[in-house]
Amino acid sequence: MIKTTYKKINAYTTKDGSEIRELMHPQVHGNKKQSLAEAIVKLNGQTSLHKHELTEEIYYFTAGRGLMTLGGDVFEVSAGDTVCIEPGTPHKLKNTGTVPIKVLCACVPPYSHEDTVIVTEPGMSAGQ
Repeated sequence: MIKTTYKKINAYTTKDGSEIRELMHPQVHGNKKQSLAEAIVKLNGQTSLHKHELTEEIYYFTAGRGLMTLGGDVFEVSAGDTVCIEPGTPHKLKNTGTVPIKVLCACVPPYSHEDTVIVTEPGMSAGQ
């Protein structure tokens, strides 16, 4: 049996700047083909524009509201929404609400820092 307990999972910061708790990940828990994490974007915070070359992500929003950039689209998201992010699609999340945004992130193949590529936004140079 593979089981985790939220209170026992340490959070870390990903390359995109969000706070992550790996709820289930093969490198840690022994499952095989996918990962499930909770991401938190703090008040007035946002992630860096980034993409994953191999990984498809599904975001399920459990708290908060914000603006999701997905490719060339920008749209509002809030608790109860689900978004599919296909491999290679630049994306970011900006908190526009009054509480932290909480998102369950399902990834196939499992999340890895190596598959996360920060994308330079128009009007910015590398390193900004």
